[in-house]
Amino acid sequence: MIDRIYSIFKGKKGHISGQYRKYAVIILLTEKEGKMNILLEVRSFRLRTQPGDICLPGGTVENGENPKEAAIREAVEELKVDYNDIEFIGEMNYLVSPYGFIMYPFVAKLKTENYSYSEDEVDHVFTVPVDFLIKNKPKLYELTLLPHLEENFPYELINGGKSYKFRHGKAPEYFYIYGDYVIWGFTALILKNFVDTIVSDN
Repeated sequence: MIDRIYSIFKGKKGHISGQYRKYAVIILLTEKEGKMNILLEVRSFRLRTQPGDICLPGGTVENGENPKEAAIREAVEELKVDYNDIEFIGEMNYLVSPYGFIMYPFVAKLKTENYSYSEDEVDHVFTVPVDFLIKNKPKLYELTLLPHLEENFPYELINGGKSYKFRHGKAPEYFYIYGDYVIWGFTALILKNFVDTIVSDN
């Protein structure tokens, strides 16, 4: 038995346990009037999930591709640009969501002004200056995350039964207000992480 344990764990690298859906998004920088902007999408109101929400280009990581490939592919499809129109810069820290998915954000520059959008997925696009995000901190609210236990939960198997003190958590929820646009959720969190990184590294 010990030989088998050694053969399995000797030199093994850890990774996140569990089954997570994987998504990849990309912060696309575009220059307007000499200033750097970030391109954002308003999701189509015909979509079943999050219609009308503001998001970064991106989507599901498909089988056989890595997150970087997924982010660029989705941006190409959604904005109707060529692969060589996107200059990849680098990756950001990824986010593990309490809702069962991992979000992989990347940073790139859009080298063309000749872009549109796929009307199946996108209602319209707009840009927000990086300077605006630096100068205007987002509003912060906290979501309390509580366990939801079904009636058949085996309380009899744990000390304290129904009186057991289950853990609960808090998740930050950020909101940027830019004109008539409200940027929130994971999009706002990723933008805040991006801004915090470039400001702290100055």
